[in-house]
Amino acid sequence: MTLLSQISKKVQRHPFHLVDPSPWPFVGSLSAFSCAIGGVMYMHAFKNGGFILLVSFLSLLSVMFVWWRDVIREATFEGHHTGIVQQGLRYGIILFIVSEVLFFFAFFWAFFHSSLAPTVEIGSIWPPKGISIINPWEIPFLNTLILLLSGCTVTWCHHAIIANHRLQSLMSLLATIVLAVVFTGLQAYEYNLADFRLSDGIYGSTFYMATGFHGFHVFIGTISLIICFIRLSKYQLTQQHHFGFESAAWYWHFVDVVWLFLFVSIYWWGGL
Repeated sequence: MTLLSQISKKVQRHPFHLVDPSPWPFVGSLSAFSCAIGGVMYMHAFKNGGFILLVSFLSLLSVMFVWWRDVIREATFEGHHTGIVQQGLRYGIILFIVSEVLFFFAFFWAFFHSSLAPTVEIGSIWPPKGISIINPWEIPFLNTLILLLSGCTVTWCHHAIIANHRLQSLMSLLATIVLAVVFTGLQAYEYNLADFRLSDGIYGSTFYMATGFHGFHVFIGTISLIICFIRLSKYQLTQQHHFGFESAAWYWHFVDVVWLFLFVSIYWWGGL
């Protein structure tokens, strides 16, 4: 075999990136499954349920870190994220957000199924008797304003990156992260003040499952934005290559829209 034929076999003749074998999809799926099992055990007061949930959740966070590290390395240092690869990644994040829409649709379905036609077991009224609802015009309304403002700042950051305004992009992204942390803190404070819990019938179940999972999505989105801030400060996000931030911004806008539906349906309409 000639030297020319050996070289030609090593040359990639397509713009796609064939990823290297990785253990993280398997470990991540195992951690997510264990997290779900641990969550169910914890909610039903099974022995060691909280421990399994904690270990699984920490394992899931670890997988997120090492997997994203590998993707960042492929994009920034190895140059594998060509235009066609970025287009495929955009399709991927769109499909992921669609799956998240269906995920929250199930919670809204459960809420409206119970609230539009309350059964005799809960007194045929909604909210059920004995439930002291949260005033929607206090912490929930403040959190709504905070999330809407964070949507504005993350959009500002996106335009600043495209325009190559580095200081503006850093300032606006930092503001988004601060607003996200404030939102999470206020929601935790709201949960602490609430007079009902997850075990308090269908109202408590639908309320905490819907708003709690939204809070978890805010937490994941905050981590994504923090990583984007670190990458932006290290000059890893440019005008042409900033899909990492773009996906985080799309995800954050999705979180904003879900919260608007939660505020209108569960906090406001559900408490009338």
